[in-house]
Amino acid sequence: MKKITGLGIFLLGLGSFFPLGLHAHLAQMPVEDRLAEARALYFSYKPKEALEAYLQISKDTQHRQAFLNAAFIALEQNNPKLAVDTAAAAYRLYPQDREIIETAAGAYLADGQYATAEKLLSQLPPNPKRDGFLHINLARAQIGLGENELAKYNLRIATRGQTHTALANYLLGRLLEDEKKYAEAVEPLKQASVYDHQFIEAKKHYAAVLEKTGNYNEAYRQYRMLYSADKKDAQVNQAIQRLRGKITRPEKELTQQKTMREHTLVKPVIPPVASAIKEIKIGLGARQNGKPADRKKVEFIPSHDFTITGENGLVLARGKAKETWRVELVGRTVQLVSPQGKKISFRNAVTVTPVSHTQGEGHTIIVKHILSGAGMTWASLDDKEYRGKLRIVHNTKLNTLIPINIVNLEEYLQGVISSEMPTLFPMDALRAQAVLARTYATKHFGKHRSYGYDVCDTQNCQVYGGVSAESERANAAVESTMGEVLYYQQKPIEGVFSANCGGITQSSKDAGWSETPYLKPVSDYKDFDFDDLQPYHFKELLQYPHDAFSRYDKHVSMAAFRWTRVVDEPELRDVIKRQKKDIGKIVALIPQKRGRSGYVSKLLVKGTKGEVVLNKENVIRNNLSLGMLRSSYFIVEPHYEKRQLKYFVFYGGGWGHGVGFDQTGAAGRAEDGQDYKTILNHYFPLAELQGPTQP
Repeated sequence: MKKITGLGIFLLGLGSFFPLGLHAHLAQMPVEDRLAEARALYFSYKPKEALEAYLQISKDTQHRQAFLNAAFIALEQNNPKLAVDTAAAAYRLYPQDREIIETAAGAYLADGQYATAEKLLSQLPPNPKRDGFLHINLARAQIGLGENELAKYNLRIATRGQTHTALANYLLGRLLEDEKKYAEAVEPLKQASVYDHQFIEAKKHYAAVLEKTGNYNEAYRQYRMLYSADKKDAQVNQAIQRLRGKITRPEKELTQQKTMREHTLVKPVIPPVASAIKEIKIGLGARQNGKPADRKKVEFIPSHDFTITGENGLVLARGKAKETWRVELVGRTVQLVSPQGKKISFRNAVTVTPVSHTQGEGHTIIVKHILSGAGMTWASLDDKEYRGKLRIVHNTKLNTLIPINIVNLEEYLQGVISSEMPTLFPMDALRAQAVLARTYATKHFGKHRSYGYDVCDTQNCQVYGGVSAESERANAAVESTMGEVLYYQQKPIEGVFSANCGGITQSSKDAGWSETPYLKPVSDYKDFDFDDLQPYHFKELLQYPHDAFSRYDKHVSMAAFRWTRVVDEPELRDVIKRQKKDIGKIVALIPQKRGRSGYVSKLLVKGTKGEVVLNKENVIRNNLSLGMLRSSYFIVEPHYEKRQLKYFVFYGGGWGHGVGFDQTGAAGRAEDGQDYKTILNHYFPLAELQGPTQP
């Protein structure tokens, strides 16, 4: 009697999902129509039903696309054995098909069948665009088999490849670290963390081997960056305390905090004749969520003579250019302190207004110790310089001081563009960004009014660095588009943007926001037909290089387009326990909703003691690793050693939510000759560009 495989058993059970009459109906449909229906099920957030449909199609027609989709979804649904059976059946029919072989090898890897995976991968012919990843998977199979020398050989080849060099360096560094070859492990772990500064796991192991080799200063600096990304990580906190007594350089020097006393000569923004530019209030040094940080002192240095007024407009004090003043909060009492130590009490708020009497010369204010990059590995406390006025508010409810910069909208944008986009990007990309930044500010004016400011200086709104972040090219982009805003039905659009969409932007609805007509998916690929997108294409697109405008690689890290993260199961378990609840050892990460753009908007985390469902892209990004994932556009593969789940490998694309404007894609399009209006029209095809408003 012929043995029935796991695939056969699953197919025998399909009758309970598809009545006999429906089976007959489906069998009579053209295969392309059946594939389209199965695809529609998947993108309607019904992955199990889509899997059943693809399995039935593969049984009835032996169509390679049905096999590839079924194997991909089976792996995604944490059913590696079904994926193995499906891929093995496809391999018997298509033994020379490289994509089928790679899919089968991936299924065997996920199921812990390393010898078979290695055998399949070893038969693949050379292909420069795919070999880097081939050697990584060979190494993963060899690690599973305990063949570490072979694994290191393949990983060294992969570090010179075109695909996932950060992952190759990381896995090589981990092998050397496990062998206690700490000095040898330093360089590959460093390369992994340099290639992708958000690869926090690489940075953590890099810090560990630096400490092992006695490089305490650099180890401390790396741990401080990790602390900025996740202040609650126990290992990081212990390492910082342990190393404080061993470092030989001042902490400020190691953490690269910037101090300032010299002011910049700035040119005032002159609006076009008969146009109006309104003032905007920006909360400085805000937390990652845009709320005020805990602050008991604000120290400031104006460039010109200045007055300090209270809430009632009366002058409380006058000061000279370049004097250092401060506002202090002692208990619940707030006071202004002069350079001579004179203390002036006030209530609620004061406003610092410098005055320049030289035509064409603007004034600035240096504010000390402003938090930048909240929640990121590069977070720091730096002195920053701002145009306009400085308002310092005592928030009695939070009992904290809030420094607020007051400038006109165009001056605000000059401090935004260079903070949000590399200034060496093509000029039309900068112009497009200027229009979007102006549109965003116009739309979200008053977003944080409950704290006394309109917008914050973090990614919760738009990153704003003031004069410290300005550049001639960015300022020129603002001036050349002055007053231009995008509208839809006579209202400013939701001018959202992300650093990189990963190839395809996603809709606002898929991101978990409200459905918006002008925020629909658009493709940035040059060599891929988005209309023919299949579920299994996400594996292909994320694991192998494809040409896209958003793959632009000048003045920007390629890790923004394609990235990897390796999250050890114990660390993921701790993150879920700390941020959600204790569900025991993590056994599976299962996407339950994936939009047509590939972004995951609902994910099930299964543990030995329960499960957690993560909804929305920002929740997913913040709960699956130390710090946060670059995006929710990823596929994830488990890695077992000795039948025990050791870690999860994330293969991801893009940086940010992926909705609306793609900054890197805009650079690629500008490089290709598109002007800023054409670029904006691509990402917002329903929006209308309008010029300055009249007073």
